[in-house]
Amino acid sequence: MRPQNAAIWYAQDGFDPKTKGINGRRVAGESFLKGFLRHADVDEFVILSKMPEDVEPVRDLAAALRPDVPFRHASLMRPPSIGPVETVFYPSPNFSAEAWRRAPYGTGAYALSGITHTTSTAAVMEGWLNLRVSPVAEWDAVICTSTAVQASVRYQLDLIDTHLKRQLDANLRPRPLLPVIPLGIHCDDFTPDPGAGKALRARLGAAENDVVFTTIARLTPHEKFDPLPIYLAMQAAQKKLGAGQKLFVVFCGVFREDYSRRVFEQGARRLMPDVGFALLDGADATARKEALSGADVFMFLIDNIQETFGLAPIEGMAAGLPLLVSDWDGMRDTVTPDVGFRITSRTLPGPYLAQEALRYQGGYDSYVQYCSITSAMTEIDMGELTARILDLAQNPGLRKRMGRAGQARARAIYDWARVIPLMQELWGEQKARRIAAEAKPARYAADALPIAPSPTALFASYPTEMASFGEARLVARDLTGRLGPAETLDLRDYAGVKRVFAPKAQVLAVFQAIEGAGAAGAGLGSLAKGLGVPPHVIERIIMWLLKYDFIRRV
Repeated sequence: MRPQNAAIWYAQDGFDPKTKGINGRRVAGESFLKGFLRHADVDEFVILSKMPEDVEPVRDLAAALRPDVPFRHASLMRPPSIGPVETVFYPSPNFSAEAWRRAPYGTGAYALSGITHTTSTAAVMEGWLNLRVSPVAEWDAVICTSTAVQASVRYQLDLIDTHLKRQLDANLRPRPLLPVIPLGIHCDDFTPDPGAGKALRARLGAAENDVVFTTIARLTPHEKFDPLPIYLAMQAAQKKLGAGQKLFVVFCGVFREDYSRRVFEQGARRLMPDVGFALLDGADATARKEALSGADVFMFLIDNIQETFGLAPIEGMAAGLPLLVSDWDGMRDTVTPDVGFRITSRTLPGPYLAQEALRYQGGYDSYVQYCSITSAMTEIDMGELTARILDLAQNPGLRKRMGRAGQARARAIYDWARVIPLMQELWGEQKARRIAAEAKPARYAADALPIAPSPTALFASYPTEMASFGEARLVARDLTGRLGPAETLDLRDYAGVKRVFAPKAQVLAVFQAIEGAGAAGAGLGSLAKGLGVPPHVIERIIMWLLKYDFIRRV
């Protein structure tokens, strides 16, 4: 069977770190998009978005990477227009809004495929509840980027299902699929540049025998990693090494605020005075290349629930660097003993931090406070970390072997050329499940979605009555001495809020048709037939013309 295609649900916020700001979700989204355009075995690229102009950056990228593959836009107002493509890839786990968008066409109209990024925010955690009560089918899927995050998702879904059974005595439908598929990278992007590496080491004053440890990440002690334990371990290792060999720590990243910079800089100065230290601008591609090219070890000692996968260590592997990481979330999958060291991490059982969950959910604590306290209750084994720093510093042969193994592992498993086919296999499985489903897919009336009923249905008790034009004859008013429909539309300026009830030309065409019918008036059927416009569109315009007294009922 030909690998399955998917329409890519596109909004700039999910795929463009340059414009919207650097974070893991956007960096991963941009990388996925390039990987999909490079490696997907498809007949066409279909991008689903609000407006055609939204996808122009993707069109340009596709033309540069795969000019031979046709490209088209599909509107979110008409999602079945993705056909013959039968899956929508959504760049988040919480696609309940897309399940409701699909509902009027039937849950079997196409499959939905989301993906996890950060899962610790209130929005994402509440989103799992929304997902369970929205029209999601067993042929839909949420890709979990690691076995750790898969276990976390299953734990919360268990809690949600127990609640729904207790609260509603609900007969629950099967959950969406939760396959584990990693994020990927384009390995060639991380090939070391010897010149860039030498330039960095020269600025640091690092001799050939000295060892540089680098991390590329957002530099925030409350949402990524606490640097102070690293400083303590580095200083302890440096003392054991003595004066003949110097350690350096190079952090390449972006600070969101002065608070984080102060913690990183003052901590380094006071806790590891004998270790070299430098900060590089992670928004600068040259600085990132220098960090990967001039370092001897890639370090990623995460202690934060904000992280779910850990893309940066894969980049370090692709650059041929040995890894020193915490035994945490996605690194438990990606970092094997042949490519680096995973340092034991520990935290407290659930009841110890129940207060933090309640404070965050109840609005007492911010997300930063929630993550910060959880991080404070997470230990990375200090003795083990110090020992592994020494192992890497004192064994250049070990570093070289691990670096070579990591480079091979990155290309064999984590290059998008390997990952995209896994996603296409999943989309094929989703199609097979959808076709094989015995139960008739659920279909919802477009005006009666439980979370978004039509406003005039929801508030039907407000007006005196509902309008009906089936038998009505409509006659134009004499507009002598008053503004006509065109001038009134300009004066009212619906376009000022970037949403009109009907195009101006269409409104004028309906009025002119009624006016042309003279005293006999015009009916809905003749207007629809004469103008070639659906009756329900005509009725919307009639309501507005009546509202402003341009026409009257006979």
